[in-house]
Amino acid sequence: MAYPTAMAPGTAGNPATKVELRISCKNLLDKDITSKSDPLVVLMMEQRGQWHEFDRTDRVKNSLNPQFSKALAVDYYFEEVQKLKFAVYDIDNATSRLDDDDFLGEHETTLGQVVSSGTYTKPLVLKYKKPAGHGTITIVAEEMSGTNDILNMSFRATKLDKKDFFGKSDPYLEFWKTGSSSGDWVLVHRTEYIKNNQSPTWKPFKVSVQSMCNGDYEKKIKVICYDWDSDGSHDLIGEFYTTVQELIDNGNRQVEWQCVHPKKKAKKKSYTNSGLVFMTSCKVTREYSFLDFIFGGCQLNFIVGIDFTASNGNPANAQSLHYINPYGPNEYAQAITAVGNVIQDYDSDKLFPALGFGAKIPPNYGVSHEFAINFNMSNPFCAGIEGVLQAYENCIRQVQLYGPTNVSPIIYHVIRFAQEAQQQQNASQYFVLLILTDGVITDMDQAREAIVQASHLPMSIIIVGVGNANFADMRVLDGDDGVLKTVRGNPVARDIVQFVPFREFKNASPAALAKDVLAEVPKQVTDYFQKRGISPNARADVLPPPQPHHNHCKNRITAIHHNHCKNRITAIVRSS
Repeated sequence: MAYPTAMAPGTAGNPATKVELRISCKNLLDKDITSKSDPLVVLMMEQRGQWHEFDRTDRVKNSLNPQFSKALAVDYYFEEVQKLKFAVYDIDNATSRLDDDDFLGEHETTLGQVVSSGTYTKPLVLKYKKPAGHGTITIVAEEMSGTNDILNMSFRATKLDKKDFFGKSDPYLEFWKTGSSSGDWVLVHRTEYIKNNQSPTWKPFKVSVQSMCNGDYEKKIKVICYDWDSDGSHDLIGEFYTTVQELIDNGNRQVEWQCVHPKKKAKKKSYTNSGLVFMTSCKVTREYSFLDFIFGGCQLNFIVGIDFTASNGNPANAQSLHYINPYGPNEYAQAITAVGNVIQDYDSDKLFPALGFGAKIPPNYGVSHEFAINFNMSNPFCAGIEGVLQAYENCIRQVQLYGPTNVSPIIYHVIRFAQEAQQQQNASQYFVLLILTDGVITDMDQAREAIVQASHLPMSIIIVGVGNANFADMRVLDGDDGVLKTVRGNPVARDIVQFVPFREFKNASPAALAKDVLAEVPKQVTDYFQKRGISPNARADVLPPPQPHHNHCKNRITAIHHNHCKNRITAIVRSS
């Protein structure tokens, strides 16, 4: 159907995520002789390998322990590694140049590390990483979303004007807010149209307060009722005005507005209205953002699953997808690095389980579709992304590539951890499984069953297809072409799978791959907790990572690994 603007029914735009960085320092170097330093912090961002100044705080006079009043606002993208540098200078002149000011120290980090740390405090360093005395910098990030309130509304109408010659009207409502310039209006929401009904009841809908009025509860809202026509020439039935405050104040009772056609009112003195529009309910609820959960201490636990089947080719051959090239990483290593470098900022202890499937493993060389690539199933954790890469290179030299390509055991492996976390009934843990595979999976029915089960748990699955195989089945698991179902017809509770073929990013930067595969994770995290009615934990700014619950969960995961290990070893020994 054609509408006056390019907005589908029941939709509303979401504002970009911004975070505000509040900065303080302690024990700064004193560069002034007769007084203390006059510090200022310069925020720099890395773009294409070069540092560029982004913003500055205010200058605090005569202080070695400054609290800067000016907060620095930056755009936040979960799926990107946003490198930041905070440089502190003693400003003793009126010029904007920094080369004539004393350098007091700096700190390099990522925005992901800052937002996931609560209160982020680190030592300052001078050139060549020499400590800047005992100087430290503290950064606290807060989301600048204005408000997370959501309006849950229901509307109906009676006695609307008949606009169609051969039938009744097909009415729908549009909600507009005032724009930045006088006389400008911005479309916020459109309902569905109701066919042949002059007393329609529209479906309940949700709109954020931020979208509806930018946080200004007294901002004028115009509601327009149209008669929908298939050729796009929708007829005006009438309109009325309200505010978000009026909607909220009348949320517990039915309230009505006269739907007035301006031209008819101007022409006819006897004209009253073109029908009545009723708001039958308006409830305000809180919809938490991804950063709300991160600020509350939610840890993203990253697990890697690597395909060691024979279709990858002999690792000793340079044509193999598993060939360890001394001059550059292979596609498996590139994908692990690209995705892992983003995820690791949201896991406080940087310990990542790394698993393999489809190989014959030592010492008995039985086929396994679920083994630790460090060959220690009771403790499969690798220290950081570098640790995962080292374990991967060591593993490829010891296993025998085999098959088939069964991915469901790896998914069920992570499901056990997610089930354990789900029992805690809080927003402390979420799991992200990265599966790297070179071809068509052979246990498609089992994989669909596993994914449907996983969709009810705090976990997401990222699949990266390595090589040039046909990945049509992977797109089925992604669910972009329809709702994924089991062979018995059970649908997923929510979309948790994202698939991309690595070949599409072969000539792009690692950041491009990470951005594509991780873009849906924040929404998947919030959807899971919101559907279960779980609010973010209270912000734990005073707790240094790792948090006690996170340690407990990692201990429980290790215990599950250890118990499961006995069963897997027994199975492998018997099969060999």
